[in-house]
Amino acid sequence: MPTLSEGETVIIGLTGGIASGKSAVANWFSQHKIPVIDADKIARQIVEIGQPALKKISQTFGSDFLHVDGRLDRAKLGSYIFSQPSEKDKLDAIMQPYIYQQIVQKIKQHAQAPLIVVDMPLLYEFHYETLVDQVMVVAVDEHTQLERLKQRNHLTDLEAKQRIQSQMPLSEKKKRADVVVDNNGSLEQTYQQVEKIVNKWLH
Repeated sequence: MPTLSEGETVIIGLTGGIASGKSAVANWFSQHKIPVIDADKIARQIVEIGQPALKKISQTFGSDFLHVDGRLDRAKLGSYIFSQPSEKDKLDAIMQPYIYQQIVQKIKQHAQAPLIVVDMPLLYEFHYETLVDQVMVVAVDEHTQLERLKQRNHLTDLEAKQRIQSQMPLSEKKKRADVVVDNNGSLEQTYQQVEKIVNKWLH
């Protein structure tokens, strides 16, 4: 791993698989006052009432995927697109330009920080590795990932597997990563790994 020179902003791409523990690592960065740009949060903001992405989603998929007050029915749309990959591609094509624009804008806002973290589940799927300097992948074994997802989102075995299979396999992300954080153990063990990696980057 290269030692990063002092005085320059380093952009870290933080990714993993669904339910791999990426959010816990993002929390570590936030607790240490390192700016975290949350792609999922941006994705929620750009589909709020009055936003152009919501209008495009309604036009593409129909008003059946909206609540009576005009808000997006995220659960209904999620169930639909994860069972039909071609429909997921349509949604991604609507969302991604807006997400990219917001991420670039927020990176510029934090330009004085020594480290900026872009927290993005689908970093490799949408080729955001070209936007960052280093990629950190948070990984767990397949069984742990499946069980955590089922418990966290109250999903059936099939529903959980569909969501996992909609992403690039964690094994492939690990191969591409600059650094890998093993999250099979305790949270304390995970944080120790992150701290060690960040110290190498900053010193």
